[in-house]
Amino acid sequence: MRDVQYGHPDFGRLIPCHCKDDEIQRMRSLKLLKISNIEPFRDKTFENFDRNIPGVVRAFSRATEFARNPRGWLILYGGYGSGKTHLAAAIANEVLKMNTEVLFTVVPDLLDHLRSTFGPHSEVAYDERFDQVRQAKLLILDDLGTENATPWAREKLYQIINHRYNYALPTVITSNREPKDIDPRILSRMEDVALCPERVILDAGDYRRIGVDQRFGTRKRRPESRAKGSRNWS
Repeated sequence: MRDVQYGHPDFGRLIPCHCKDDEIQRMRSLKLLKISNIEPFRDKTFENFDRNIPGVVRAFSRATEFARNPRGWLILYGGYGSGKTHLAAAIANEVLKMNTEVLFTVVPDLLDHLRSTFGPHSEVAYDERFDQVRQAKLLILDDLGTENATPWAREKLYQIINHRYNYALPTVITSNREPKDIDPRILSRMEDVALCPERVILDAGDYRRIGVDQRFGTRKRRPESRAKGSRNWS
């Protein structure tokens, strides 16, 4: 309780000490990590991302800039295996080093987490889980467009993105869909240049089809012309 005069807004009000605030923040971060998908991606860093692949240089640069100063939105488009999830996870891992709250989640899994709160054995209420997602200090939504497009799913996803848009909360979104295939309400917010000045495209082939020796050993550069012809949005 603060030592203030009668009539002050804080008179008689219990105010948590800084140590209690830190504990509340730590518990909130742990809850987000619990529903996050980041654990399988903890090995995805900027250091082990092959930035020499033609078609990914700009995306790598923008991702590292965003990780240093998570402000606004970063949108990464690219085909399967082009490296967008690696960069998104690298952002999460870098920001976590600074003890900043991060929720990294694949969009279909996020919607499953929300649905699960309606079950009889759920340990958390829907409103609490929904608020955790909407208010996360940094939200990373991987694979937008791969979710089951039920009316419920579309509406929940729109509500989350619209909230973060209205409050300009730092957000990263990856997608392998063409913009025309994304919910127009969501796309409109993703293309607001005041919040997201650039649409970043990873114009590279499928990294997963490359042999183990090339992926984890010395990797040869592919001709630029070949990479440019390899865009795959589906």
